[in-house]
Amino acid sequence: MSKPVAPFRISDDIYYVGASDVTAFLIVTDAGLILTDGGFEQMAPQIEANIRTLGFDIRDVKILLNSHAHYDHAGGLAALKAASGARFLASRADAPVLESGGQADFADFARAHPYPPVKVDAYVEDGGKIALGHTALTAHLTPGHTKGCTSWTMTTHVNGKPLDVLFICSLSVLPEYRLLSEPGYPGMAADFARSFKILHALPCQIFLGAHGVFFDLKGKRAKLDQQPSTNPFIDPEGCRKYIDAAEQHYDEELAKERAQSH
Repeated sequence: MSKPVAPFRISDDIYYVGASDVTAFLIVTDAGLILTDGGFEQMAPQIEANIRTLGFDIRDVKILLNSHAHYDHAGGLAALKAASGARFLASRADAPVLESGGQADFADFARAHPYPPVKVDAYVEDGGKIALGHTALTAHLTPGHTKGCTSWTMTTHVNGKPLDVLFICSLSVLPEYRLLSEPGYPGMAADFARSFKILHALPCQIFLGAHGVFFDLKGKRAKLDQQPSTNPFIDPEGCRKYIDAAEQHYDEELAKERAQSH
């Protein structure tokens, strides 16, 4: 998931600076840079190098964001925050996990993979806007995968045309999770259900997420290289299919747990 790949441009103001599957995105504004996610701990130098390869300076990153507090997305945040001097913003529910380096997570597997703690400078609230210059991202709390899983929307441009972007945190019901009997945390099943409803209602023309496999990063990048005049990341249908498939898996897990309880 963390194999190095060359960075590239997704839209006029969004660049990919992550790895082969674990993602990180650089958003360019007229007042500095916004960086989303830090990957595994060992990915921090790789992300910084990708930013430099694109011709940007890590010290111009003014805001650092996180999709969720698992080690494969939060491991490099402390190092990236130190290198950039950026303000780190996160959800209230995931903040204690981030500041504990994963040790406050409800899941045993997550606590088994500690990472450098990172101080949260301010909280993001549901529907809250994060603005830098003329660019604004809106936070959408979509818990379930973690208590504070945060998806983001913004307007980007492709060849000057405005398009709606949706960065999906994660909708994965992991094999280690229980939804009903002794759930991962109280209310987990209801949180997932509410998150599906939220994401179904959000505009999504460019579909991005915490893992490349969610939105076919590898395939779309290859298509972009082959046909630069088209942009395969404009994929509203793929966005809907991902949410639908995740919801179907959730429904199947609920049904399985209910059957096991009888």
